[in-house]
Amino acid sequence: MKHFLTLFVLTFLLFNCGATQTTNEPDLADVPEEDIVRISNDDIEYEIIIIEPGFNGWLASIARPEGYYSQSFLEARNRILVQEWNTRVLQVNRFDPSLYELPIDYKANVDYGYDVNYKLYNYFIYFQLTYKQQLSTFVPRI
Repeated sequence: MKHFLTLFVLTFLLFNCGATQTTNEPDLADVPEEDIVRISNDDIEYEIIIIEPGFNGWLASIARPEGYYSQSFLEARNRILVQEWNTRVLQVNRFDPSLYELPIDYKANVDYGYDVNYKLYNYFIYFQLTYKQQLSTFVPRI
């Protein structure tokens, strides 16, 4: 089985590693608890840690509520947004490498569940609105 560790540190990072490997997890001791969102699922063995000042509050107060979008909608949008994100990671001369640090290993054939897709999609919306970026032809709005 594969483990997925996702980390948002002003950008979205995804590390994919084998079951026997270790990952370099961030030191969260200095990060305020309100800036951390954790999602985990033992069935497919992954953990997502989102560290982004303001995202947790934005998700709770401004983002559309859970259940507003269908999982298939979220998955379709996430595939598009991840693809553009990864393109920008590779084009360091065109896009700010401090915003697009590492690629996202989002597999279309993996069912990450509603919670992951919901929070990933909303992070992309938050990221686009906060950093004045547009990752697709869809205008980011709430």
